Amino acid sequence: MEQLKVNGRYFEQGGKPFFWLADTAWLIFANIPEEEAYVYLKNRADKGFNVIQAVLVYSVDELRDINKMPLLREDVRSEEYWAHCDRVIRMAGELGLYVALVPTWGSLVSHNVITMQNAEKYASYLAERYGGFDNVLWLLGGDINAEGHEEIFRAMGRKLKEKCPQQLIGFHPFGRCASTLWFTDDEDEWLDFNMFQSGHRRYDQCNMGAWDDVTGEDTGLFGEDNWKFVFHDRSRSAKPALDGEPSYEWILQGLHDPSQPYWHAIDVRRYAYWSVLAGAAGHTYGDCSIIMFYDPETMKEGRLYGAREHWKMAMHHDGSGQMRYLKELMLSVDYRSGRAADELVIGGQREKHERIAVMAGPDFAIAYSFLGKGFDLDTAGYIGKDAWFMRPSTGVYSYLGRVETPVFHYEPVPCYDGNEDVVIVIR
Repeated sequence: MEQLKVNGRYFEQGGKPFFWLADTAWLIFANIPEEEAYVYLKNRADKGFNVIQAVLVYSVDELRDINKMPLLREDVRSEEYWAHCDRVIRMAGELGLYVALVPTWGSLVSHNVITMQNAEKYASYLAERYGGFDNVLWLLGGDINAEGHEEIFRAMGRKLKEKCPQQLIGFHPFGRCASTLWFTDDEDEWLDFNMFQSGHRRYDQCNMGAWDDVTGEDTGLFGEDNWKFVFHDRSRSAKPALDGEPSYEWILQGLHDPSQPYWHAIDVRRYAYWSVLAGAAGHTYGDCSIIMFYDPETMKEGRLYGAREHWKMAMHHDGSGQMRYLKELMLSVDYRSGRAADELVIGGQREKHERIAVMAGPDFAIAYSFLGKGFDLDTAGYIGKDAWFMRPSTGVYSYLGRVETPVFHYEPVPCYDGNEDVVIVIR
């Protein structure tokens, strides 16, 4: 595999555009054997995913009361464990998958297991072990608010960049936070791309009085508007940015209350299209049962976030198969020349779920409506181009005709299965 590179605000592979389409498999190393890891990785590769996000060390003995997600593999400090990780990473590479490795979950930093005294040593160990893997990327952080810990992550990032400069490095932050809150282009040259976690809360759940509330930052109030993170990051950095943890498919809305409804495939599609059409360099999907490789027979305690199906069933959920349609759409145009183009929505942009997300380039325009309602676009610059209607739930394009007037009117196509979201493609 060729190493990924950064070109402006996007990724490339071998000089060609690389659209980041990741799945979240945090505990793949700890919770399933290699033969089952192959089944999962093959499933994701076949569906068009090209990156797997996974954590090397999620918990240690002294943090069992902190990290309550179940771990089946007890000893993560043995050579046997690391050799197992090696084999799974190589397996992913053979299937054409990059692996974005989180060295440790953030709690190991916030609870002083990883400190300034050992951070560089651990980073050196990882670089020596995985620096020669062409399909390895790095995600520092691991669901953490980095405030007060910035120098630990800087030490790790600089050491990894020194020893394996060809491997890209990002940072996976806490919910409703972004790496740009703590790291800058000027000071943090080791950081190749930015990542935000829009999280799992509804608009009305921004502040729940729970342990994972975010205070003191505007990003904590974005709610479901993950596209705002893209604008936020682009205003602070010239590097690529993407949503590394939006609401997972079949996870409780808000995480904590089992009486709350679940997020579904249509919701994960909304997060994907909203952020990518705002200028994100790709997108990360997730499923509640997949993140921990949930097995109802062995996982009866811990933070399960409402997980209800065995991971081998959950890997067939609709949303995971629908992400490729976005990737294929973006690769069908020169998306790196595009920009968010709210001004093309005639009558002004709409709020919340009414939003019409628009990306436009010199030769294309793409508009996404979550609710599938009618809208008008300024198409003065696209007369003579062809237009299609596409359901993101099926990926099927239905030709509408040529654009002949400076105003394109989308008349809603009836929907009978609850998948009302639509995409209009002009190119």
